[in-house]
Amino acid sequence: MSLDGRPGDRREGPSPVTGNGVVLEDSNRPALAPMSSHRLRLIPNKDHNPDNYDDMELDFSPSIFTSLERFLPPSMLGMPRHDKVKFMTEILLKYLPHGERNRVQKHRDYRQKIISNYQPLHRELYSMHPATTFVAPFLKAVSDNTEESFRKILSEPSPGVFTFEMFQPQFCELLLSEVENFEKWVNEAKFRIMRPNTMNKYGAVLDDFGLETMLDKLMENFIRPISKVFFAEVGGSTLDSHHGFVVEYGEDRDADLGFHVDDSEVTLNVCLGKQFSGGELFFRGTRCDKHVNSGSHSEEIFDYSHVPGCAVLHRGRHRHGARATTSGHRINLLLWCRSSVFREMKKYQKDFSSWCGECLREKKERQRISIRATKRELLRREGESTA
Repeated sequence: MSLDGRPGDRREGPSPVTGNGVVLEDSNRPALAPMSSHRLRLIPNKDHNPDNYDDMELDFSPSIFTSLERFLPPSMLGMPRHDKVKFMTEILLKYLPHGERNRVQKHRDYRQKIISNYQPLHRELYSMHPATTFVAPFLKAVSDNTEESFRKILSEPSPGVFTFEMFQPQFCELLLSEVENFEKWVNEAKFRIMRPNTMNKYGAVLDDFGLETMLDKLMENFIRPISKVFFAEVGGSTLDSHHGFVVEYGEDRDADLGFHVDDSEVTLNVCLGKQFSGGELFFRGTRCDKHVNSGSHSEEIFDYSHVPGCAVLHRGRHRHGARATTSGHRINLLLWCRSSVFREMKKYQKDFSSWCGECLREKKERQRISIRATKRELLRREGESTA
């Protein structure tokens, strides 16, 4: 889940970062009595094996603490988990305004009310069982955990857009059944739920009715290893939080989805079913905040047709939309994977040419101009020397 627990905004344009950043240096305000002079490291300690915080009652997602722990000063790495949590929580809260904290608490209460009253239909879904969730080739590729093994199952029909077979049919059916059961409970209980984002009027946030832990495992153990290889430049190796939800298209549901970027570093989009026509995804190039509304180039234009059980993995800043589902009913699982470390680092960057198509074009144009100017100067000097 996101730090503030709210769905991200899928509108086109810059997506706000609502407290997801991780500060690299502590401020002058005292945090913890004996630790107030400590600062987080600018470079993570890659040799340190961080603690697991899943069993603790925390204000933020446990994976955020596990990720942030590598940035703790060396003198703190051996301290008890409770002390490390206090220190890291104090840092995170400094970047969450008081009003946001109230909103976080309200959403936490909202979620607890759902979980306390909703009775799951398929409890086996609420824990990660890889053997009954994923197809065998996907499991083997992740187990081998090499670029070569990933390349064997992935297709890249357009730069930065990866497609692959992921879920077993039975898992898709179980998840669809669970979502339908939840929606039935919502209608019978007359419970007003939050929708996934500002653009979808239908669908449900999976984290809100108990699937957060399962989706955390999906991100940490299966999506992050792939993202580390193919999306390292946008924090693929430091994904530490998520927003998981389903969207529904078709008759009496959303028809299509406008051109937008996601509030994520990496997005997983898996079609669960059912029978449908239309609903193609269309991609139009990756852009930074500055260039999000710039034009597309021919090599960036790509359309993808959904297949149940198959996944699409792309950068969140890869501009895209969904064409109208002309018949039937289509349901997709979306997992917005985020990196608080990348979001903080991005604040201090000016060059995004490693992933923004327009920044790269501008950089290449500056290089061409510089080379032409250098050639002209060399020719001029050569002419003067000859004369």
